[in-house]
Amino acid sequence: MTVIEKVPSVVFKTRVRDESVEGSNPYRWEDKTTEEIFGGKKVVVFSLPGAFTPTCSSNHLPRYEELYEEFKAQGVDEIICVSVNDAFVMFKWGREIGAKNVFLLPDGNGEFTRKMGMLVDKANLGFGLRSWRYSMVVDDGKIEKIFVEPGYEDNCPADPFEVSDADTMLAYLKGETPAGVCSPVKEFVG
Repeated sequence: MTVIEKVPSVVFKTRVRDESVEGSNPYRWEDKTTEEIFGGKKVVVFSLPGAFTPTCSSNHLPRYEELYEEFKAQGVDEIICVSVNDAFVMFKWGREIGAKNVFLLPDGNGEFTRKMGMLVDKANLGFGLRSWRYSMVVDDGKIEKIFVEPGYEDNCPADPFEVSDADTMLAYLKGETPAGVCSPVKEFVG
């Protein structure tokens, strides 16, 4: 696994609400670049295998939602959840789970995830190519710190969830070293 210093440059295909669009589905496609999403901001990003999956829905996303104000108090401008799912799936998942604070960023083609070095094959579960679970702090496009779950491999039988969680990230931002996590900046855990 290679450590990269900046988030990769990609174009995300998103859907945004637009009241000028007629009909019962007032949304339109909008391309968002990495530079637009990460430029000039301090962002916490966490990535997960898929919308509607058990750990992602019961803990990973909800805990970031729950601690949103504490992240803001640590100087975080935005929290972003990336998944190799399309915009429609991410939207529906966000509505169902009640996400209000975390921006759900679809990486439908897996381009961002691949360029991050986090794309893994989960064919053993019928998922195809998905993201390995990780979290990171990005400051104006530069990766300040990244936590990668242990056991990174294709068709991993397990779905580790030990270091990409909201509590570990918040502890890092507060200057605390979470139990079992190494402290040097940009060290991959795993």
